[in-house]
Amino acid sequence: MENEEIKYYSVTQYNQAIKNFLDSKEECQTVHIKAEVSNFKGHTRGHLYFTLKDEESRINAVMFSFNATSLNFTPKDGDEVLVDGKISVYVPNGGYQVYVEKMSLAGNGDLLKKFEELKKKLMDEGLFDASKKKPIPKFPTKIGIVTAPTGAAIRDILSTIKRRYPLCETILFPSLVQGDEAKFDVVRQIEEAQNYDLDVLIVGRGGGSIEDLWAFNEEIVARAIYASNIPIISAVGHEPDFTIADFVADLRAPTPTGAAEMAVPNMVDLINYIKQVEIRLNRSVSNKIEYLKKSLNALATSYVLSNPMASFEIREQKLDSYITRLNQVVLHKLDNAKNRFDNVRSNRILTNPENLFINYNNSLELIINKLELLNPLNVLSKGYSVTKVNDQVIKSKEQVKVKDKLNIKLLDGEIDAIVEGVK
Repeated sequence: MENEEIKYYSVTQYNQAIKNFLDSKEECQTVHIKAEVSNFKGHTRGHLYFTLKDEESRINAVMFSFNATSLNFTPKDGDEVLVDGKISVYVPNGGYQVYVEKMSLAGNGDLLKKFEELKKKLMDEGLFDASKKKPIPKFPTKIGIVTAPTGAAIRDILSTIKRRYPLCETILFPSLVQGDEAKFDVVRQIEEAQNYDLDVLIVGRGGGSIEDLWAFNEEIVARAIYASNIPIISAVGHEPDFTIADFVADLRAPTPTGAAEMAVPNMVDLINYIKQVEIRLNRSVSNKIEYLKKSLNALATSYVLSNPMASFEIREQKLDSYITRLNQVVLHKLDNAKNRFDNVRSNRILTNPENLFINYNNSLELIINKLELLNPLNVLSKGYSVTKVNDQVIKSKEQVKVKDKLNIKLLDGEIDAIVEGVK
């Protein structure tokens, strides 16, 4: 045995051997752990790294991004969770850890389910619609606050409002914010606030677990917020916390302090803004005055004001010119009219009207003679007649046949006859 050579292995080989051993054990490949989260870190690639611990022990854990996408909450230190996964070894450092495949909040599963069900119900009813949100006044004079009368939340809200906008009055509507009776108390205080002349109402509390914040996930609280005539800013918990109240309120603040900042303007900013407006107004007025001065000087030195009669002189000369032209036009028209009158007066017709009558009489006799020549009766007086058949004048024998009735017009009458033959 003394001559037998000892075989040495590398650290990697031993770590790999331990990993292979654990991976082959069924009890290590399917583990269910209830523990508290600590040292939580999220990687930019979506992987989650944290520690699972209880009162006496701890174990490292990792949840890769393809599993983390199924989470319905954001893990944080202090969360009590239920973990499903496997235990194996990370060979590079020899540390064994839990590879998490599923994770949920311990004891909160029912609450989260209720949260999602109520959220969907109210969303379908339109309580979250942006079109129904009431605007928050920019310069409120009176703000109501529904929260616990003691604690960090009310102190933060009041100190922030006093610091930013001391002109604003605040009214506290003290309410329970935790426990079974909290939801009824919050609703009562929201309804009570409707009796006051408020510009804004802040409703909320400081941070806590999902159980601590649950009053603001109750349906009656959501409907009271929606029914409020006063614009409501929800201020529940810390920035990662979301409640039903946040969705139905007119504005959601990440914290109570944030709600106070959203509710009132910053007095310092307002003063600076007013100063800037004052500067711009003064500059604008100065520019306007300077412009008017220049305009006035231009008018004072203008040719019209310095020679006021010049304009009238020019117009007087134009008027004389117009009068002269008018007189010339009138005289010209009068001359033309006089010439036409003289021509008419000297016309032969007016000087010898009897000749006009004789000319007209001669023309009339010529017309009568022509008519006499064209008169068909004159033809009949010479022994001629006009024969018709069927009211048509006969010009050819082809128009007549035996037994046709003829009408023969003579100078002094008419004869009806019947044709006995046509030759």
